[in-house]
Amino acid sequence: MAREAAARHPCPGCAKARILLPGSGMCAVCSRRCQSCGARVRRLEPTLCKTCRRKAAAAAAKSPCPRCGRPGIIREATGWCGTCSRPKPGRRAPRTCGQCSAATTHPTNGLCPACWQRHPDRPRIRAQHLIDRLEVVPPWLAGFAENVIDVYCPARAAQLIARLAQLLDGEQSQRPHDVLERARTPGRSIGPLARALQDYFVRNHLALATDHDALLAQGRRQRRIDATPEPLRPAAAAFAASLLTANDRARRARTKPRSDSTIQHALATVRDLAIFLNDGGNTQWSLVDRGDVEAFLATVGTGHRPRSLTVLRQFFQWARTNRLVLVDPTTGLRIRQHRGFTGCTIPVDRQRALYRRWTTDTSTHPHEALVGLLALLHGVSSLEARTLTVHDIDTSTRAASLGNRPYPTPLDPATWDALQRAVQHRDSLRTANPHVIVTRGTKPDSRPASPAYLAHILDPVGLSPRALRVTRLADLVNTMDPKLVACAYGLNPEGVLDYLADHVDPPRMHDPGPNP
Repeated sequence: MAREAAARHPCPGCAKARILLPGSGMCAVCSRRCQSCGARVRRLEPTLCKTCRRKAAAAAAKSPCPRCGRPGIIREATGWCGTCSRPKPGRRAPRTCGQCSAATTHPTNGLCPACWQRHPDRPRIRAQHLIDRLEVVPPWLAGFAENVIDVYCPARAAQLIARLAQLLDGEQSQRPHDVLERARTPGRSIGPLARALQDYFVRNHLALATDHDALLAQGRRQRRIDATPEPLRPAAAAFAASLLTANDRARRARTKPRSDSTIQHALATVRDLAIFLNDGGNTQWSLVDRGDVEAFLATVGTGHRPRSLTVLRQFFQWARTNRLVLVDPTTGLRIRQHRGFTGCTIPVDRQRALYRRWTTDTSTHPHEALVGLLALLHGVSSLEARTLTVHDIDTSTRAASLGNRPYPTPLDPATWDALQRAVQHRDSLRTANPHVIVTRGTKPDSRPASPAYLAHILDPVGLSPRALRVTRLADLVNTMDPKLVACAYGLNPEGVLDYLADHVDPPRMHDPGPNP
């Protein structure tokens, strides 16, 4: 007995004093394990536990179903598995929509899905649920919800409120600036919710506008710098930094800084010159001479050479100041260019046809008729038409303040009727945008229409607003005093002189008569 007691040790499985088997290190009972799941088996004969035996018996009783092909227990009554043998639930009886009286099987608040999408109470219900759920309600939430409901359709407004609910959940800051930063989406657009928040916060003096335009401009500048060959890239990056520094200095001095497009064009010109030099085997700015600049300008289009030469002068003057080059290769380089107007004008018969189209054809879009008549009769540019607001219209005198023109422009009856049609079209959109020309993209906010929209607004007639504008300016400058035209249109007198013809019409020349 003492020898047997000495041979017993605590079993790791059951903690009882047993004789441990050398193979498993446990007692005989704990050593019997299921071959499938590894659980302990109490009986001596089976190699599977109770649960695995039941699963194996159920799997052995299954066979492929003739209908669905999946393994299952075949029912004698149907010859199929249990899932296929069950009767399908009956279709729900259709109900009548409370608004359009259409039959629907899935009504929401008594309405069909289409009517519920258009129901005006849908975004208000979602906004009220959001307010009830928040522990601390931002003071601007109710006003923003009403603004979104007034500007967007019910479905879009409900979607924006749902996205806003995701930003307000948790313990994150609910200050307008922080919410606006979280709502921004990466990419070219800040997103519809961030745009709506920005417009509402800026209009109510709750937050400043985002720097999204500046970030996009920075990305465009960086892409042009990255496209510069690597040996010549540091100078291009330093030149871009100098242009931005000059812009900051101009803003502090209250002078006119360069626009983003001007800086981007300058960097693009430097990039093209660097690629041209690198392809020719030149990898140092100090080795550039006048012949390289002339060869590069020969590859540039004729109309872009003067501007490219101006940019290269600026770059090499900066490079000489920073001791990247010893001699400015653009010194003494000149490009002769024609200073007069070289564009195409529209014949009088075509102008009459366009006038009849925009004054008598009611099927034309109000924006097309307005932009066409403003450019044809008043020489209005695309920028002036884009920035025209309802506050610039004087109904008492039937005049409009256009762009930088020093005096309001009186409108003729045809243009005034087209302007009234455009205003009525704007009112039908139910927008708070103050501009007369409002598109689907600018309806929710206060931005003017995009330049691309104005550039293609006259595509149905195959023209551009610029062609109509230059036709009007060329006619006025050649029939009137150019100084009066420049004063009325707010233009530079030197620029107006380009529209003067290079010949004098014979009927306007004084006939001295035959010599005696």
